[in-house]
Amino acid sequence: MLKKLANIEADEKQVERLTRAIGEERVAERAAEVQEFQKLPLPKKFAVPKDMQAPDLAVVMVDGGRMQIMDRGGPAPAAGKATALATEAPAAPGNEDWEEEPADVKGHWREDKVGLLMTMESTLSEHDPCPEIPEGFVDPTRIPRLVRELKKNVKQTEDAAGETEEPEVVEQALAEEAAYEPPTVGERQVVASRCTWPSFAPILAAAAWQLAFQGAARKAFVGDGSKNNWVLQKRFFASFVAILDFIHAVTYVFAGAHAGRTFADGWPIYTQWIAWIWQGHVAKVIAALEKRQAELGKPTKDDSEASPRKVVDKALTYLGNHQDKMHYDDYRKAGLPITSSHMESTVKRVNLRVKGTEKFWSEDGGEAILQLRADHLSDDQPMEEFWKRRQANATGQRRQRKAG
Repeated sequence: MLKKLANIEADEKQVERLTRAIGEERVAERAAEVQEFQKLPLPKKFAVPKDMQAPDLAVVMVDGGRMQIMDRGGPAPAAGKATALATEAPAAPGNEDWEEEPADVKGHWREDKVGLLMTMESTLSEHDPCPEIPEGFVDPTRIPRLVRELKKNVKQTEDAAGETEEPEVVEQALAEEAAYEPPTVGERQVVASRCTWPSFAPILAAAAWQLAFQGAARKAFVGDGSKNNWVLQKRFFASFVAILDFIHAVTYVFAGAHAGRTFADGWPIYTQWIAWIWQGHVAKVIAALEKRQAELGKPTKDDSEASPRKVVDKALTYLGNHQDKMHYDDYRKAGLPITSSHMESTVKRVNLRVKGTEKFWSEDGGEAILQLRADHLSDDQPMEEFWKRRQANATGQRRQRKAG
C-alpha cells in the first residue's frame, strides 16, 4: 500500500517489526491504565471520573474470537511478553469460577477476547413499543438459515470467510417492524486481548470506567450464554441490566420445538414459543419444554448430541439458567438493546485482521496486533492521541529489544 499510494519502498519485515513494536507500546499503556484503575478505592471504581460526563445509555458486550497461535519449540507459554504486560494488573478474585480454554488444546486455534463499549440512544416507553414479534423472526425461509449459521458446534478451524451473517439478518428482522426502533449506536470503543478471562475482565472494566459508564442513567450488559460473560458482569458490571442475546435464545427455542418432529410439525410450535419469549413469558416455554421432556424421557449417556432427548434437555437447561435475563418486554420499554448483533459484527471485523487458515501469530505479536485492531475499530481513534504522546516523549534514542 505504501508503494502504490505514496511510492515508498518498505521492507515487509521492517513493517512487521514496527507494527509489533507500536502494538506492544499500546499494550504497555493499557496495562498502566489498568494498574491505575485497580489502585482506586472501590467506591471510585464505580463512580464517574473527574471532568467526565456520564452517557445516558451505556452498553457493554463481550464475546470470544479465534486466532492461530504458532507454538515454537514446545507448548505455547501461558503469557508472552506482550500478554504479560496485559496481565500485570491483579486479576479478579475467585478465578476458579472462570472457564478457561485447556492448556493442552490440540492444533493452533486459540481464543481471543473482544469487548465492545457503546453509548447508545433510545427512547423510554410506558408500554412495550413492539408487543408482537417482528415477522423476520417467524419467517420460515430466514430462521432455519439463521439457526444453522449460529450453531456453536462449528469447527474451530473455520476461516473468517465462514463467519455467520447474523448481524445483517438481525438488523433486517428488526428494521422490518416499523413499530419498534432498536437503540442506535452513538460511539463505540473496542477492547481485544489474548489474555485469560480473569485478566481481561479488569481491562474491560478500566476502559468502561474511563468512559464514565458506571454513572450512566441507563446501563445494559448483553451477552450469549457463555458462563464467562456473566461472571464478568457480576464482578464488574453488577449494576448493569443483564440481558441474554435474543438471537441465541431463538436457536435453542427453534431446536427444542423441532426435536423429534418434522419441520411442518415443529414450525407452529416454534412460532408460538418464540412469541412468548419475545413478550417475556419464558416460564410458558419452560413449562412446554418440561412437558415435551416428559414425553421423550431424559437423555441417557448413550444419546448423541443430536438426539431429541438431548436437544430438549439442552434447551430446557439454557432457558432455565438465563430466564432472569430474558424480560425482553421490559427491556424494550426501557429502551435497552436485546441483541448482541453489534458484538457479533465487531468480532467479525477483528477476525478479518487476525483470523485465517494462513495466519499464524506468536503470543506477543498476536497481543500487539489485537490491540492495534481494537484501536482501529474504536470511534475515538486512540492512535491519534498515541502519536501525539509518542512524539512529545521522543528522546531521539532508538528502542532496542533485549536479547533473550
